[in-house]
Amino acid sequence: MGKPQSDRTLGLGIDAGGTETRWALSDPAGAIVAEGTVPGLSALMMAKPAGREQVHATFSQLARDVLEAGQPQRVCAGLTGFGGDGNVLLGWLSDLLDVRLDAITLCNDIEVAYLDAFEPGQGYLVYAGTGSIAAFIDDTGEFHRAGGRGVMLDDAGGGFWIAREAMRRIWRREDEEPGAWQDSPMAHAVFDHVGGSDWSYSRSFMYTQERGDIGKLALAVAMTAGADPAARHILLQAGRELARLALALVTRFGQRPIVLSGRAAELHPLIYEAMRAELPPGFKLEKRSARPHHAAARLAARPRN
Repeated sequence: MGKPQSDRTLGLGIDAGGTETRWALSDPAGAIVAEGTVPGLSALMMAKPAGREQVHATFSQLARDVLEAGQPQRVCAGLTGFGGDGNVLLGWLSDLLDVRLDAITLCNDIEVAYLDAFEPGQGYLVYAGTGSIAAFIDDTGEFHRAGGRGVMLDDAGGGFWIAREAMRRIWRREDEEPGAWQDSPMAHAVFDHVGGSDWSYSRSFMYTQERGDIGKLALAVAMTAGADPAARHILLQAGRELARLALALVTRFGQRPIVLSGRAAELHPLIYEAMRAELPPGFKLEKRSARPHHAAARLAARPRN
């Protein structure tokens, strides 16, 4: 958090993901003057009354934190799961932040993350957070994707997928050899995370928690990769799946530099190493920490002609 800013035009950038929602305030020169985090959210939560209440509560908390630091004049918000219908979200942000509706831009969170990594047309972003997606914005500004279909369908290589793979392996082995989990460092870490080794704990965790909270279970998998071959295999496969996303865009649009980003990509070096090994020689691959909320803030603060 920074000191309240009232003497200059500020842009607010929001990056809302399943694990957390990050915000930043930028001045017109691109300097970040304040930033913070609130709980994660998804535009998909707007489909149910309870989800809408949760989104509004998160936006309210965000607005309180932002306004303590400064009054934004424009807002650029990237939301996971956003598909273009954002009238209710726009209204909430406008009211809570006291910003004109026409000064607020909503888009998918991956579009903002791409612009944090590349100028349009320059390269491909592979983003592994709770889910996974590869993105390309071409020279005309058109957004192209591979993956990002949601954790119920795919999103291989993301945190939710890693967590689900761990659970699947643990319980398949229990089907064949009850009690085998006691010899698995990964199973110990997973069961510690969910609260116990009985199936009821795993069932409750996987079927009642939000997808972002489930994705955090991937931390337990990464923590045990050095001691458990099953955890190591999952992380290696995650890297291969992320390489598949990149190659899908290469096949469609030609070879360009690739940036790997997102919290799941940073779980363990094995993910990057496996992705690198899966790509053909000569492909440029870089792993980079993502700060899409900074990119969104600078876009919002950019002087308008």
